[in-house]
Amino acid sequence: MDDEKPVSEQAMDTITTAVEATKDAAVTAVKKVRKAAKKVAKKVAPKKAAKKKAKKAANKTKKKAAKKSSKKAAKKAAKTSAKKGARKAAKSKKKAKKTKR
Repeated sequence: MDDEKPVSEQAMDTITTAVEATKDAAVTAVKKVRKAAKKVAKKVAPKKAAKKKAKKAANKTKKKAAKKSSKKAAKKAAKTSAKKGARKAAKSKKKAKKTKR
């Protein structure tokens, strides 16, 4: 401590120096954090985009599969109903023949 300066002035100088040092440290820390965040963003962004693309493709595939399966189901239903109709017609024909006799 300097004996020529008053204590209050010396204290103010010390506080000012501490504040400046803290400010510099904070600025440096912020810069480092920003730099790190940019690095992370560069790594994460492509992955996010790829995930989004994959999700979109998966949804498209799901839709296609659903369409295909519904078409298949409709075909199958039509086939079975046609078969049932043919069976019913054959039965009714047999019944008609029997009643004629």
